[in-house]
Parts: sequence; C-alpha cells; structure tokens
Amino acid sequence: MERLGTGIGWRPEIADAVERMPGVDWVEVVAENTCPDHLPESLRRLRERGVTVVPHGVSLGLGGADRPDEHRLTALAERAEALGSPLVSEHIAFVRAGGPLTASPLLEAGHLLPVPRTRDALDVLCENVRIAQDALPVPLAVENIAALICWPGEEMTEGQFLYDLVDRTGVRLLIDVANLHTNRVNRGEDPAEALAELPVEAIAYVHVAGGFERDGVWHDSHAHPVPPEVLDVLTDLASRVAPPGVLLERDENFPGPAALERELAAIRGAVAAGGAQTGRRFAPPAPVAAPELTDAARQRVGLGQTAVLSSLVAGTPVPEGFDRVRMGVQARALASKRADVVAKVAPELPEILGDAYRPAFLAYAQVRPMTGGYRRDALDFAERLLREGRTEGWASRRRLEKWWRDRAGATPRRRALLRRG
Repeated sequence: MERLGTGIGWRPEIADAVERMPGVDWVEVVAENTCPDHLPESLRRLRERGVTVVPHGVSLGLGGADRPDEHRLTALAERAEALGSPLVSEHIAFVRAGGPLTASPLLEAGHLLPVPRTRDALDVLCENVRIAQDALPVPLAVENIAALICWPGEEMTEGQFLYDLVDRTGVRLLIDVANLHTNRVNRGEDPAEALAELPVEAIAYVHVAGGFERDGVWHDSHAHPVPPEVLDVLTDLASRVAPPGVLLERDENFPGPAALERELAAIRGAVAAGGAQTGRRFAPPAPVAAPELTDAARQRVGLGQTAVLSSLVAGTPVPEGFDRVRMGVQARALASKRADVVAKVAPELPEILGDAYRPAFLAYAQVRPMTGGYRRDALDFAERLLREGRTEGWASRRRLEKWWRDRAGATPRRRALLRRG
C-alpha cells in the first residue's frame, strides 16, 4: 500500500496557504467540486511538485439500496485519472432514498446518513462496493461516518461490520478517528473496541478533524480545532498499525496558516506517540463467493432508509424504534447544513435577503424536501419566496426576481408566476 504521509484537505479558501505549507506530502480534494477538464492551477502546481492528490467522493451513496449511479462512478474515475491519483475514497453511507425501488418519491439527504449494521444492509453494501471497484481505475477506500442516530435491531458492531466488508470485497478502509470519537459521545461506542475489531492492515489512510459538543451531542463540524480526545484515538490507532497516511480535514471557518501548521504538527506527534514502526502490509483477501443478492433484499433496505429519510426531511412520523429526540436533532442538522451549502452555491441569496435568509430557508426546508442538487434547491427556494411574496421590500423582490429569472430561464409557467407576483 502506498505511503502517503501527512496531508491536508485542499480547499480553494486555503489553496495558497497549502502550497506554501512545509511538510505537506499529499492533499485530498472533494471529487464533486473538481472538474477534470479545468483543474485549479494550485492543484496543477502541487501535482508538478510531486504532491499526491486523492479525490474524495461524497455523493455515491454506496450504502444506499440502489446500485451506484453509473454517471457518478464515471465522474469519480475521470477525476482519479486527471489527478494521477493512486486511489479514491468514498463513504459507507446513504445519501438518498425512495424512487422506483420503493415506489415513492426520490429524496435527497444532502448529507451522509448511517446504514443499519444488519446482514441485509451489509449484503447490499458489499455488492455496491464491488460494482464501484469494477468501474474505478484505481483502488477504492471507504470511510466510516459520524452518526447522530442509531438504527434499532442492529446485528453487528461497527468493527464487525467493517471487518466483514473488507473480508468479502477486499476494499480498503479510510478510518476517520474524529468520527469514532463522535460515535463515542453520540452512540456510546468505545473507539478502542472498534479499533480492536478492525482489520487495521486494510487502512489506506486516516482522517482527523475537529468538532464541538452541544447539549450532550457531538457535532462533527470540520470547522473547529482538533480536540485532544480525537488525537488520543489517533494515537491508539497508531499503536496498532503505522497508518500509510493521515490527513487533516477542515471545511470552513479556516484559521491562519500558522494554526493549520500547528494542527499538522500535533497530528504528527500523535502518530509518533503511538509507536508502531511499520504498517502491516495489506493483501486483499481472496474473493469470497457472494451470496445472491435479491431485489427483495434491496427493497427491504430501501424501505427502511426511505422511512428514515422521509421523517428527517419531509416531516413524516419517526419510524418505530428510533430515538425521537435524536431524530429531531438530526433533522435540524440536515436543514442547517442545507442552508449553509445553498448559501455557498448561491451566495447572492443571503446577500439579497440579508438576515432574513436563514430563517426563511429553514422554514422552506421544513415543507420542501430536496429532490435534486443544491443549485436546484436554491432556485426552488427563491421561486417559493416569490410565489408567496415573502421578501422584505420591493427592492429585494426585484433583485430576487432578476436573480431567479437569469438562472431559471423564461418559461411560460415562470412568466405567469412573475405576473401573479
């Protein structure tokens, strides 16, 4: 397995700082935010210097009931080839549910949601991982996620679930130690027990990130300094195996270069404190005869995931066995993240609406699930405001109309909408 070293998540906001930062062996980019035909000059320069770049996908939904989307797989493969990457990574999560499999509307979470640790879900995940492996030009690593909610009736621990996944597919692991800490606070799961059950020799690299605790819930924000508790989990992991790569994730609220360099130094120190001198070489296990996966198994997983996602984004009843309080926390977290991303995708909206943007968007999110991407969501939000006349003053309404018209196009239905306004 390739030794990556110490890295940092490349983001446009810190691109210049990353280029100048000493001791950065590699970077990771969000695959969906990168166009293979128009790579940022900063990434090109890093590649020319020999810095490894790894694309990290967030939208495949490998843990979802449906087979991975061919177009998304092709896009991920194109980015790996354009960047000359030694591997790609994705998440063990579902990000959408519904559709033809369950004869229900397709819903988008806009975030990573945990899959149930059941035999059905494992069977679906294994087949989806195999499909992805066959479509990608380089090895795949899959990441454990942070979770606010627990599925009732789970049949395995996280460590057992991941062990069986590796055993059946030969996939590599991206272990996020911050997510292990998150699950300790939110789900009472001991990181040491999870690490003890993992095939640590299958680890391709490690994520480290910060977060914060509020009202007994840990939020994996990627916008705060890495806390000592997360570094302690990293040290525990590094005492079991020398990780081939360790990467600092930061997605927003970026500090100055000096603060980022201090965090990278703390990460190196935590790995060194672990003391493992050499990583055990990972040889993918021999293929295991896969049990025949029926459409019925996919449908069972799909029905459960659809019920959960619908309760989180469409206000339907919380499924039996779930913690209603935690589901409420998760629903609010999804709506808040949705508002944040729409504000980044369409920065004109908060500029036009000012302080009214966030409460207006959260009210919209309670009654309108996301069924497409964030750009579509931004247009639908603006259209709803215009339909209901919920803008502050004539000037802001005219600006919002112009913004919406420029991006939505002039169709008869939309012209009628603006006349009624």
